[in-house]
Amino acid sequence: MISRHTNTRLRSETDRSGNLTLGYSGRLDSATVGKLWRQTQKVLQSAPPGRVRVLTDEVTYCDGSGVALLFWLRLRGRRDNFTVDFEGLSSDLQTRLQRFDPEAFAKEGATPPRPGIAENVGRAVWDFFQDIGEQLVFVGELTIATIKCLVRPKTLRWKDVLITAERAGANAVGIIALIGFLFGLIMAFSSAMPLRRFGADVYVADLAAMALVRVIGPFITAVILAGRSGSAYAAEIGTMKVNNEIDALTTMGLEPVRFLVVPKLLATMVVAPLLTVIADVFGLIGSGLVILSLGFPLVTYTNHVRSAVDLDIWLIGLLKGLVFGALVAGVGCLRGLQTKTGASAVGISTTRAVVSGIVLVVAAEGVFAVLLHFLGI
Repeated sequence: MISRHTNTRLRSETDRSGNLTLGYSGRLDSATVGKLWRQTQKVLQSAPPGRVRVLTDEVTYCDGSGVALLFWLRLRGRRDNFTVDFEGLSSDLQTRLQRFDPEAFAKEGATPPRPGIAENVGRAVWDFFQDIGEQLVFVGELTIATIKCLVRPKTLRWKDVLITAERAGANAVGIIALIGFLFGLIMAFSSAMPLRRFGADVYVADLAAMALVRVIGPFITAVILAGRSGSAYAAEIGTMKVNNEIDALTTMGLEPVRFLVVPKLLATMVVAPLLTVIADVFGLIGSGLVILSLGFPLVTYTNHVRSAVDLDIWLIGLLKGLVFGALVAGVGCLRGLQTKTGASAVGISTTRAVVSGIVLVVAAEGVFAVLLHFLGI
């Protein structure tokens, strides 16, 4: 068997006892080792030996590729339980080959034991509390950075705030209006059918208006922001993390939280209440169409909406939108900063941002419900 270079070849002989002799000659470098490696594998697969003699006295040159081939033979012998003896090794080649410990490579190549249920549960609990700790640290850093920017407005990149407000707010008006309209339409129609049996279908206006302004409007706005803006924040910052741009900012003396997170947080907190108002208005339009289709005049619908929704209800909805916007922006940026290395790291961070944002919004809605109940609002 002859390789691409005529002066490099592999000789193989097997005696009656099943012992194999491999003789390498010529140059063992990156240009020749690939083919020699494949030839060696074929020889070992065709007749599993009991002992292998490797002759290297005719090797004229050996670089790292050649050392890797010889060391692989030693590892193959350990795995398949046959002895590998090297003969004719030069002092330099022998020294280079002894630098690698077969025991260490065998341990690294071994299949790790599968963790048990207790270990998986413990690891999940540890990761959960570690994530909680990181969130608390992030909240502290973000609060301090936001206060510094508000005290010294010149240190804040207002251009980034406006750009983020346009992307998260102005570009989301269409989808917010559509979803709000559909929610108002569906909720009013679904409520009108049961109430009509009792002759109380006119109170669908009160029910729809109260639910939209108090709960549904801020909630659907937050969910859409989590899907659009929260994921975008995580992807943007995560990409910067993978490309080591976050480390570059730190090296230049710029705080990543103040430089990247605070503009996104402030912009989202400003546009979230405005988008909530848009969702409420279009939701009321959708529910109004249902009321009109039931035969009630427009003045009846508007009077019921005005009596059901006062200024306090509107302020509660705006406050929820403000808080939900802060949660979505904060967790989106946090997941971006937590991005690890790897091809799928940014995708994982984006998914975690959306899921975490929605979960936090639901939890915050529950907290609001309990607080407003005890406050009697």
